Amino acid sequence: MSNYFKIAIRNLLKYKFTSFINLFGLTVGLTCCLLILAFILNELSFDRYNKNAGQIYRVTRSFNNSEGIQELNLSSVAPPFGPLLKNDFPDIEDYTRLLPNGPTPFRYKEKIFNEPGSWYADRSLFHIFTVNVLQGDPETALNDPFCVMLTPDEARKYFGSEDPMNKVMRLNNTNDLKVTGIYQPFPAAAHIHPEILISFPTLEDSSIYGINNLLTNYGNNSFFTYIKLPENYPAEKIANQFPAFIDRHMKSKMHPELKQSKYTALSLQKLTDIHLRSHLDDEAEQNGDITIVYIFAAISLFILLIACINYMNLSTARSALRSREIGVRKVIGAQRGNLITQFLFESVLLSWTAMLCALLMTILVLPVLNQVTGQLSLPGLLRWWLMIVLFITPFIVGVLAGIYPALYLSSFQPIIALKGIFKPGTGSISFRKVLVVVQFTISIILIISTAIVFRQLNYVMKTAPGFDKDQVVTMTYNYALDPSFEAFKSELLRHATIKDATRSSRIPTGRLLDDMGAQTISADSTVPVSAAIKYVAVDYGFIPTYGIKMVAGRNFSPEYPKDTDNYILNEAAIKMLGWQNPKNAIGKAFKYGNVEGKVVGVMKDFHFESMHQPIVPVILIMGTPVIKKYYGSLSVKLSANNTHAGLNDLREAWNQFLPGFAFDYTFLDNNFSRLYDAERKQEHLFTLFSIIAILIACLGLLGLSSFTILQRFKEIGIRKVLGASVSCIVRMLSYDFLKLVIVAALISFPIGWYAMNEWLKGFAYRTEISWWIFPVAALLASFIAFATISIQSIRAAISNPVKNLRTE
Repeated sequence: MSNYFKIAIRNLLKYKFTSFINLFGLTVGLTCCLLILAFILNELSFDRYNKNAGQIYRVTRSFNNSEGIQELNLSSVAPPFGPLLKNDFPDIEDYTRLLPNGPTPFRYKEKIFNEPGSWYADRSLFHIFTVNVLQGDPETALNDPFCVMLTPDEARKYFGSEDPMNKVMRLNNTNDLKVTGIYQPFPAAAHIHPEILISFPTLEDSSIYGINNLLTNYGNNSFFTYIKLPENYPAEKIANQFPAFIDRHMKSKMHPELKQSKYTALSLQKLTDIHLRSHLDDEAEQNGDITIVYIFAAISLFILLIACINYMNLSTARSALRSREIGVRKVIGAQRGNLITQFLFESVLLSWTAMLCALLMTILVLPVLNQVTGQLSLPGLLRWWLMIVLFITPFIVGVLAGIYPALYLSSFQPIIALKGIFKPGTGSISFRKVLVVVQFTISIILIISTAIVFRQLNYVMKTAPGFDKDQVVTMTYNYALDPSFEAFKSELLRHATIKDATRSSRIPTGRLLDDMGAQTISADSTVPVSAAIKYVAVDYGFIPTYGIKMVAGRNFSPEYPKDTDNYILNEAAIKMLGWQNPKNAIGKAFKYGNVEGKVVGVMKDFHFESMHQPIVPVILIMGTPVIKKYYGSLSVKLSANNTHAGLNDLREAWNQFLPGFAFDYTFLDNNFSRLYDAERKQEHLFTLFSIIAILIACLGLLGLSSFTILQRFKEIGIRKVLGASVSCIVRMLSYDFLKLVIVAALISFPIGWYAMNEWLKGFAYRTEISWWIFPVAALLASFIAFATISIQSIRAAISNPVKNLRTE
């Protein structure tokens, strides 16, 4: 063994240039694998911190139209379902419900903050989820109404160094909450992160929600509901009974013969599937995607493969230099098995060195990568089973990279090798060419992918969404403004820095989830509309604030008091209803949510949601004393001349009309940008991996070209003596390698097109895959390859031919 080690070290030091290329390539390849492994382990670990993670399921709800086509799939359900499921299915061990409260002001003395992470939570929360309660009793902390639990950070924010227990906070400036507990925040690898938990019985108060709604309201699907099943219990056993369960509890008073299970369905979703395999219409937080995990896992393996190919190529290319060594070892009695062991030992030793370097590089690079991918950590890799994998990996990589060179080099005939007349055979050259083609095929596919991701991101960011997103400030609408909203708006418009203001149930960049059922009216009969038309409750200022264009009719106006019963539709709704054109729609009788009115306007289609979703039929309805409850957002259009002054004027008006509430805002264009955060991360990572892949491939090409040129020094000298120019020799030496890159490009084109065409299907509106991307990617790879080869080629071409020939 010590002899193998000495010879391996001696050869690695003798061929420093080759050893560096191999070590660097393997180090970078293994670093990519470790970094992506940290990302994958983080993604796969979501919600698995819960002790009973395998027994917990989320109840989801979907809705179908009259034709049985699913139109909405929600991750949250109505409040009665939780207790009814527990009552009807004895096998369910427990359930819990969580209701997000949205950005809500909390106050303690003079400290006021808008809290986006407050949730109403059932008392059974701690029976389902594993939560570390630091202070208070988890069995009783959420039992009584108007109780609240905080994370330590939230407690310090309000109470500083004081003991928060039993302190009283003010909720929404209307109700007092007593602090009954402090709990450790939900881990980063959780699909929800409530920072404040308000006791669920608080919702029984009629001024907040009302006990009757909790028991009978099947229309408000905002409650995240989880059940716990016995260990190894088949969830489908309960799920199969859901249609009968729905029909039993949701009988229509007007049409008791109708089965509601035809229009709505419940499903069970494993807790551990939520982060990577759930893409429902109302997820609590942005989820990951198992496809992205697969893609980056494949990329990391491809980059490692490129590094292994470098080792194979360079080892076989330098075979002529080691032929005498192999001949001598065979003559003095070395068997082929001894030589194979020697070469594999060298390969494994190099892999082990690369693994140690990769671990060090991972520690250095991980903080930088975290800025793109999120919370990754090296401790996430330090698991006993993973340590075994990391220990074995250098052996596997070493054997994979070294097995072909070992078999190839050990096959030399000793007599030929000792005479020094050995030249690598044509078979080995052919195999090396195949490996080079594989390297550059992977590299060019990554370049193509990067270009198309960049173009799609540029497309969605630059394409006009159909509304004015610039200089629009959005805030959570506070119902305390209801009695004085018009006065508040008048105060805002008194300033030249503010152009308009509006309140609405939803704002562009959000999801359209609300539907109250539409009916067209013909003569004296009404005809239900089979497809969903999503509504947005607005006031007179919504269309001018967002700069939405009208194609027919008019906006709502205070000059028309009956506009509270009238409607504005978008072009998609007009097409879906089968009306000939927008102008013909004006004045048509229409019924929505059992309110009969007329269509007074048609607005041009615009992208209310992200470009992942198609433009759907939308209807605007005016706020009424009932509909006002649906207002959730306040939008203020600032003048482009002075944003800072406009914000100050808005703050002053807010403090004047809502002195007990925190002033908190966001800009709509920031919300718009966040819609494509996932694509932006993918673009950064694709770019990074493309650079790494082509860098490793070119390093291999550099080493391979240097050996090839070394073997052709005599030919180069003869050509120069006969009058060949430098450019002619460079062209000759580069041609063999460049044609391999061209072959790689031709192979990569269909693979790259197919892969990115599948990726683009995730967007309802997408850029075209332009033909020129493919030749540009090939030219870029060829140029980089040519520049790499030229370093060696030019040096060989300008060398003294007499010296070369004399050396030979």
